[in-house]
Amino acid sequence: MEQKNMYYDLGISEKVYQFGEEIVRNLQERFQEIDKISEYNQLKVLKAMQDNRVAEAHFAATTGYGYNDMGRETLERIYADCFHTEAALVRPQITCGTHALAVALSANLRPGDELLSPVGKPYDTLEEVIGIRDSIGSLKEYGITYAQVDLLEDGAFDYEGIKRAVNERTKLVTIQRSKGYQTRPTLSVERIGELIAFIKSIKPDVICMVDNCYGEFVETKEPSDVGADMIVGSLIKNPGGGLAPIGGYICGTKRCVEQCAYRLSAPGLGQEVGANLGILPAFYQGFFLAPTVVAGALKGAIFAANVYEKLGFSVVPNATESRHDIIQAVTFGTPEGVIEFCKGIQAAAPVDSYVTPEPWDMPGYDAPVIMAAGAFVQGSSIELSADGPIKPPYAVYFQGGLTWYHAKLGILMSLQKLVEAGIVTL
Repeated sequence: MEQKNMYYDLGISEKVYQFGEEIVRNLQERFQEIDKISEYNQLKVLKAMQDNRVAEAHFAATTGYGYNDMGRETLERIYADCFHTEAALVRPQITCGTHALAVALSANLRPGDELLSPVGKPYDTLEEVIGIRDSIGSLKEYGITYAQVDLLEDGAFDYEGIKRAVNERTKLVTIQRSKGYQTRPTLSVERIGELIAFIKSIKPDVICMVDNCYGEFVETKEPSDVGADMIVGSLIKNPGGGLAPIGGYICGTKRCVEQCAYRLSAPGLGQEVGANLGILPAFYQGFFLAPTVVAGALKGAIFAANVYEKLGFSVVPNATESRHDIIQAVTFGTPEGVIEFCKGIQAAAPVDSYVTPEPWDMPGYDAPVIMAAGAFVQGSSIELSADGPIKPPYAVYFQGGLTWYHAKLGILMSLQKLVEAGIVTL
C-alpha cells in the first residue's frame, strides 16, 4: 500500500498504476533473462579490470599533455580486453558519439575513397559529417564519396544491392546497430556478423565499422566478436554507466585505432597525449556499473513496448521481440502524442522535473526535435530520456533509466500525460 501511495504522490492515477502493474506481472520471465545477461557482462568487465591490475593509483588526475597517464592507458586496455579487440581509444576529448564516429571515419578514409552504408540512412547527425547534407568540413568536402543500400521492406539486408555497391573505391563500410530516428529493427550482433562476413567475402580488405551506440552490454557478445574492425560509441550512453560526464570510445584493430588517435590529437602525437583532468574514477566506475544499468534500461524498454502495444500503438521492437539495444520507438502519428509523451518523461526526472520540454531546431537535425532528459549529465541517454523529430510518422524514441524503477515511473508518467491530454483512454 505504501508503494502504491508513493506513485499517487508523484502524480500517477490509480487507473494508470493498475494498468502498469498488470503488465509488469507478465514480464518477470523476460526480466530474469535480462538479469542473466547482465550477470555475464558484469563478470566480463570485472575480469578485464582484475587482469589489468586496476589500482587506486590509476585514478590520479593528469593535466597538460598527459604524458605517461597510467590510468588512461590501463582503462584503454580494459576496453580492448572486454570488447576483444587489439586496441582502444577511450578519451574525454571525444565529446559525443557523433564526434567519435566522425573521428573514426575521417581517420580511416582518404580522398578518392568511398564510404558505404549497407543498412540505409545513418543517424541524422552523421548526414552532415558525411556530406549527405552539405556542411563545413564534411567527408564530401575532402573528396570522399558515399553510397547507400537501403534495407528491404521486411528489414532484411539487400544482399544483391550490397554486392553491386561494393567497388574498388569502397574503403569503409559503416553499420549502424541501432535504429536512430527510424522505425526499422535494431540489428542483432548475429545479423551484424552475417553482414560483415558477406561484405568481406566480396572485398576482404574493406574496413567494417559498427556504430555501437545504445547496444553495449545488451547481449553477451559485441560486434567486435563477429568481425567488426572498429566499434564506436559514447560514454554518456551505455558504457559510461550514468557516471561518465563526457567521452567516447573507439575499439578495434591496432591499425584502425592508431589512425583514429592521430586524427583525434595530431600527426606524430597519437595516443601519447590527452590529460584525463581527474575524471577517470567516473570512467572506471561507470564502466563497472554499466552492465547493471543497461539491464535496468532494457527492462524499462520492454515495459514501454508492452504498455503502448496494448494501447494499440505501433512499437519497435514489439512487445515480444528480442532486444538488441536500449531504444524503444513508439509511433503516435501526431505531434501532440510525441510532445505529451516527452512531457511525462521530463516530469518523472530527478533533475528539472518542473520544466516543460518543447521542440526546437537542434544543430545537426533537419526538423525540430523535442528532447526530455532531466539528467545528472546533460544529454545522457543512458539516463531516463526520450526524444523525437517533429515530422511524420511522429514517433518518439525512449531510452535509458539508471534503474528499472525509475524507467517504470517514467513510462507510467508518459501514459499519465497522454491520458490527461485525451490522447489515450484506459
